[in-house]
Amino acid sequence: MNDSLFQSLAQSFSGYIQRETDIKLIEKAYLLALEKHTGQKRKSGEAYITHPVAVAKILTDLRAGPGTLIAALLHDTVEDTDLSLAEVEKLFGPEISALVDGVTKIGKLSFNTTASQADNHQKMLLAMAKDIRVVIIKIADRLHNVRTLDSMTPEKQYKIARETLEIYAPLAHRLGIFRVKAELEDRSLRYTDPPMYYRVSNMIQAKRTERETSIAGIIETIKGIFGESSFLDYEIKGRIKNIYSIYKKMVRDNRAFEDIYDLLAVRIIVSKIENCYQALGLIHANFTPIPRRFKDYIAVPKPNMYQSLHTTLLADDGTLFEVQIRTLEMDRVAEFGVAAHWAYKENRTYSKEREQFEIAQKLKWYGELMKMSEDSDETDAGAEEFVDTIKGDILDANVYVFTPKGEVIELPKGANPIDFAYRIHTDIGHKMVGALVNNRIVTLDYELKTGDIVSVKINKNSVGPSEDWLKIAKSAHARHKIKSFLNKQNKDQLTSLGRELIEREFTQQKVTGTLDDAFARKHFEKNLILSVQDLYLEVGKGLVSAKTVAAKMLGSETDKDAYLQRQMDKANRQLTTHSETGVVIEGLTTPQIKLANCCSPVPGDKIIGYVSKHSGIVIHADFCPNVSTLEENRMIEAFWSKSITRKYPAWIKVIGTSKTNLLSEVVTAVNSASVAIAEVNARTTTNLEIVIRLKVSVGSINDLTALMMNLRKITDIYSVERDVK
Repeated sequence: MNDSLFQSLAQSFSGYIQRETDIKLIEKAYLLALEKHTGQKRKSGEAYITHPVAVAKILTDLRAGPGTLIAALLHDTVEDTDLSLAEVEKLFGPEISALVDGVTKIGKLSFNTTASQADNHQKMLLAMAKDIRVVIIKIADRLHNVRTLDSMTPEKQYKIARETLEIYAPLAHRLGIFRVKAELEDRSLRYTDPPMYYRVSNMIQAKRTERETSIAGIIETIKGIFGESSFLDYEIKGRIKNIYSIYKKMVRDNRAFEDIYDLLAVRIIVSKIENCYQALGLIHANFTPIPRRFKDYIAVPKPNMYQSLHTTLLADDGTLFEVQIRTLEMDRVAEFGVAAHWAYKENRTYSKEREQFEIAQKLKWYGELMKMSEDSDETDAGAEEFVDTIKGDILDANVYVFTPKGEVIELPKGANPIDFAYRIHTDIGHKMVGALVNNRIVTLDYELKTGDIVSVKINKNSVGPSEDWLKIAKSAHARHKIKSFLNKQNKDQLTSLGRELIEREFTQQKVTGTLDDAFARKHFEKNLILSVQDLYLEVGKGLVSAKTVAAKMLGSETDKDAYLQRQMDKANRQLTTHSETGVVIEGLTTPQIKLANCCSPVPGDKIIGYVSKHSGIVIHADFCPNVSTLEENRMIEAFWSKSITRKYPAWIKVIGTSKTNLLSEVVTAVNSASVAIAEVNARTTTNLEIVIRLKVSVGSINDLTALMMNLRKITDIYSVERDVK
């Protein structure tokens, strides 16, 4: 093939890929990418095909295999052209299709690059990728993007560079690909902090000749030392630290440029591990080592496989410099990390599992699983089993999901929207009535998957979590918050009930006194009651009678006139009668009373009477919106009778997920509460919600409240409230 772009790529992999069938497949992928990207341009004006080719060439530096190069050439086709994954699989097989799909999915992620989120983003990428080669391709893709940032707008340059520093450079570090990591950092710093980038760059350049001379002198001195000791097995070279590393030490550690010890470094490469320590001994015998600046990463490797001896020394002229001593294999790992052990070898048959297995054996951050690799044989079957174990115990140990704003939330495997809501905020969890995952309504027990975008539907009037939520929640955090809420809710409900019982008794007995903590302690300390709240709670529990509290309050009063007036008022109330509505109007013996249809009050509701011109006295609940429109001089006090035996109609509005059996579940819940349904209708809204209106017959507000609480326990219901016309 004479295409110059492909020829440049072919030249890059020609040193290690010679098998004709592999070359033909790579060429086939190139031609397909060329066809699909025809007419597309990059921001720089170049033909788009130059980008996937550049990504593939970066991967050839890591000696990536044919499959990885093919996936790199096709990595943007499914996202940006009409090529489908099914077609990729048909042309190149399931392995290539899976790689392309993985890169495509990661490419769709929108990152919120804050310090607190960066580590979660890196974990999410690793968890989503499954195949580590997906991450390698994505890092190569990002490297070419930062190499060509000049054609972007300043805002885009900053965003991409910031994301690179927070996510992709640390990922390259995790995988030990230091050569790529250093370039990602230096190029990105130029756009995130241009003044400091050029300042550090200029300081490096200003004394480059002086430092190169110093390094050359140190190298010659070391060669002389080694020669005198007949130590001949070594290669030696010098280097100057990359710009971003110097920048970090100046900014993070607040150090002056001149105080950075390892600005100059000498690297000594030997053939065997024992020679590393022999070289170190000769170096320390002839230079002054700086205390606490020696690191043995050979005996204790870094998690990303890095191994080397590091020591900082003082030369005779006062120059500080670092020496790194390692074997040739360690040096390859230091430059290429994972890829150093993943390099393609034509004389071996590689399966996907085989490649993953070799990587996994080397990555020390797989921790405890390393011992499993020692126990397993090196067949493809053993490799496949090992990879499955890694996916189950490491990559799938947690799930990583997005908030609508792009923040990543880490949750335990099996977590659902309840766990997500409580991780965001306790109040969000308490008020949650539904959830959307990837813009689709889901049930509260839906198992979240890595990459899901989760939003929570809340209702400020929600009664809060139910006992059922404890059975659904997976995280200890969510379960703790739910238990705390339920315990407090029970206490609050009993306290509120006790208050109502006492207030009702005080009204009936015409008690005018005010309860306070001193009264509660004086009369009920023997019951371990030390405050009014304690008193309310004990009355709510039924351990203290409201009549007893009223009697104690009456016994405390010394105003005999007030007592006599109460007795007279009580006698007058005996003359009061009520209609069949169960409503009492003080002073009227045969009032014409009608319950308002707009709010349908039931016993237990606070009510008010309105003297109408034609309908007698109309009784409204105090929450009825129509009350505010009535003439105030026509309003009179009204009360519920204590001896009510009839049922009252009440309207309830239920809103929930539009599913076929929700209405049936609602009707079943009402029937199980022994409440009669007088009327029911339902409709579906345009945003896929079902609105159900129920007319039920209840004896009191307590019956209605209990019914509404039972309805709220149905998983797919968002809201249950009184319906007012």
